[in-house]
Amino acid sequence: MLIYPSDLATHAKSDAKKLHISGLENPMIDFTALVEDVNHEIRLSSDSIAPIYDVHENITLYRGHAKFIWDKIIEVNGETLTAEKIFIATGSRPQIPNIPGLEGTPFMTSKEALRNTILPKSMIVIWGWYIAAELWHVYAAAGCDIQFIVRSEILAAEDKDIRKIFQDDFVKRHKVALWESTTKVAYTDGIFSVETKDCDGNTHSYEAESLFLATGVVPNTENLWLENTSIKTTIWGYVCVDAYLQTAVEWVFALWDVVWNYLFRHSVNYEGEYLLSQLYEWAERAPISYPPVPHAVFSYPQIAGVWYSEDELLKQGKILDTDYVTAVHQYKNSAMWSAMKAEVWMVKLIADKNSWTLIWAHIVWEKASDLIHMLIVLISAELRVDFMTEKMIFIHPALSEVIRNAARKLVLKL
Repeated sequence: MLIYPSDLATHAKSDAKKLHISGLENPMIDFTALVEDVNHEIRLSSDSIAPIYDVHENITLYRGHAKFIWDKIIEVNGETLTAEKIFIATGSRPQIPNIPGLEGTPFMTSKEALRNTILPKSMIVIWGWYIAAELWHVYAAAGCDIQFIVRSEILAAEDKDIRKIFQDDFVKRHKVALWESTTKVAYTDGIFSVETKDCDGNTHSYEAESLFLATGVVPNTENLWLENTSIKTTIWGYVCVDAYLQTAVEWVFALWDVVWNYLFRHSVNYEGEYLLSQLYEWAERAPISYPPVPHAVFSYPQIAGVWYSEDELLKQGKILDTDYVTAVHQYKNSAMWSAMKAEVWMVKLIADKNSWTLIWAHIVWEKASDLIHMLIVLISAELRVDFMTEKMIFIHPALSEVIRNAARKLVLKL
């Protein structure tokens, strides 16, 4: 809800001129009105849930902090509860790095940044997570002057080719400090001062009205009193589960961000459906088997991917041109590009050389999160790459033709 109007404003500002449209050079977002409207809609949606629980004869809602007293005994508001099955789905929260001077300052994490109604004139973003790539887009589109501090590379977890094309464009349009670690923070007279150190040991300093930390998440487990149970956690606090999402205590399950599997809303939806089927719909008992898991970064442009990156395949010992082949196709080599005048768009596909099946896909484009679903189907169905080139007709001149063109390049290499 915040990103869509930001997309419109950014698209108008960056592309209108080259498309011979005047009068859109300086679109203005009413930041306060936008955030208030979004939060109003979210509150309405959230508030609509509890009344459903109230009238459901099999649901009792307790509002309070739950903690384990024993393996299957929980206390809430002084009342002791137990059940045949217990599910831990407490999620995660923003990680606060241990930076000298940070404590006690009015910095923002994603929690505050999503609710903040006052647009700061300037902002420092300490980048380390996808949320930075998404929320900076909202603040920048509204007119905030942003300085980025990145400890390594932008979106370091993405495939190397995707990361490079996104980063090369990003550093042209924004103030970015790469390979710098934050060493100190100070807040005086309404201004944040941030000191960093680069790889050569040189010190740098930056100032801004606001500071946004996007340095990852931590699981909400430390206040569950799991030490009173046989439930195991990792050294990072994530709950250990088996292939059935069951903890070390029988019939106590864990899912969502509290388990380090996939930190996506759509993956926990899948986990919830799996547990519902396994435990309440008389399905044959079977371990969870994740289909190809997609992800998207709702930045500008968007990034979307499904399954492995080339970097991950190399870590697994796979050999390029022996075990797998890759093909990259840029949008400028398509008919639709001529109309859109796109600059930073790409499709990258990876296929198994022996089976010809598509095993990975990644897209950089304004609507990548929509376009990727064609490739999710192909990978999930384990279809050969030539299925796209021989058994599908692509609308011309739709942008999806770039997927077909990338597939053609793959077929020539196989």
